Amino acid sequence: MVSSIIHHLYTWLRPSLVAIFYRNIPWALRWRLLVFQPAALLTYSIATIPCLLYRSYTVEYLHISPDRYVRALIFKAAGVGKGRALRPLHVNFHSGAFMGGLPEGHAYFDQLVSEQTGAVVVDVDYRVAPEHVFPAAIDDADATIKWLQENAEERWGADGGNLAFAVTQQRSCQAPSPTAIKAIATFYAVIDFRLSPWEKPHADNMPKNDPAKIFLPLFDAYAAPARSKHFGDPRLSPVLSEKETLPERILLVVPGIDILVTEQTEFAERINKEDGEREVQRVEIWYEKDLFHGYLEVPDIVVKRDVKHRAYDKAIQVLRETHEKYNWTWNV
Repeated sequence: MVSSIIHHLYTWLRPSLVAIFYRNIPWALRWRLLVFQPAALLTYSIATIPCLLYRSYTVEYLHISPDRYVRALIFKAAGVGKGRALRPLHVNFHSGAFMGGLPEGHAYFDQLVSEQTGAVVVDVDYRVAPEHVFPAAIDDADATIKWLQENAEERWGADGGNLAFAVTQQRSCQAPSPTAIKAIATFYAVIDFRLSPWEKPHADNMPKNDPAKIFLPLFDAYAAPARSKHFGDPRLSPVLSEKETLPERILLVVPGIDILVTEQTEFAERINKEDGEREVQRVEIWYEKDLFHGYLEVPDIVVKRDVKHRAYDKAIQVLRETHEKYNWTWNV
């Protein structure tokens, strides 16, 4: 309990700590981190305080490399499925614009997936900017996936947003590998880092005075130092992925009030066109015209729980259908 409180306090105060104590961070990012601190404290505390009082998961530190551990939340619902002996494995990478976020922010959805599909759900942390730029986050994600492929069966009886796409570039995550990723469900994922946030197309329904505009350089801090060198790298911009590297089912939850609408819809159109006629389209978009980026993370008083469940339920439907195709059924 004490170690958990210390961890969360560090997470809540991380913007200020990084701004004050880390070297080699430009002043333009330092002062923005300090300004961002109140928002981080508010959003992170809302996400984590309930988890300090009640947990539906266990916390483990996965030894993904000789000098690196990552913190992970493990969800495993009681019950017995039918079909294959091992449970499916669902890996979640939290949101946060690559400069923040925490696994507890998705704990509600993780628990839903665990209870309604029977999968073992692993929600994994990773390094973020501005102190850790590309490829730190995807390196952590790749190493975590490799660790899970090698250890999930023994550990939990399980079969092995940007990061969800980017890890598919590993050969062990592609068909016909037995550990290939079978499906992806993302919520407003950034899949094209070739453009900075302020260069992306803005929909007509975007607010004229965006309150988050001041933080755009922070949101670009992960990709900016690597953009020119890795401009064509799908590990940075998964929108460039070849269809052969992608799983057979992809769900993109796309809110209409977002600068990411164009890159996601164009990606879906390209992949589905390249696939030709299929019984089920590979890439499916769940479009919420009147909602905004991050709406699933705000308190229910801002966006009602039943509105959020439209995306949650669709994602779980895609996962359940994928599980059934591979001989796993779970009675809710």
